[in-house]
Amino acid sequence: MLAIEQRDNIVNNKGGQMAVERTFSMIKPDATRRSLTGAITKMLEDAGLRVVASKRVWMSKREAEKFYAVHQERPFFSELVEFMSSGPTIVQVLEGENAIAKNREVMGATNPTEAEEGTIRKIHALSIGENSVHGSDSAETAKTEIAFWFSEMEIVG
Repeated sequence: MLAIEQRDNIVNNKGGQMAVERTFSMIKPDATRRSLTGAITKMLEDAGLRVVASKRVWMSKREAEKFYAVHQERPFFSELVEFMSSGPTIVQVLEGENAIAKNREVMGATNPTEAEEGTIRKIHALSIGENSVHGSDSAETAKTEIAFWFSEMEIVG
């Protein structure tokens, strides 16, 4: 089974079927520097997401350039690469019902001043650039981002 494939063989507490999906989540260097890994992971778990793979990595500039290649032509690209390679990150695979949408809801808007109260970014982000977390925005992106950091054998659900 591919990491991002939806599974329809999970039974919910009402006896019906529910689709479980996987998504990619990253706790960025600004948050790891402030020892927020546990607090952020708890917020994700409290929202019903389960961590099925996790590791602490320190991205090289080359890895950051490759991971964020979609932003290569954007004016903030070099600053993003510098920031993402400035300290450790926590890369995770999250699993749950509608995991992609749920993760994005819990993270909040990219700009913390626009994020809803109670979201990770409203509570923990320092700025739009140092906004504590990253999460996949679609099933296709999740599949690519998960495969960038994890082998299938590292994902244990």
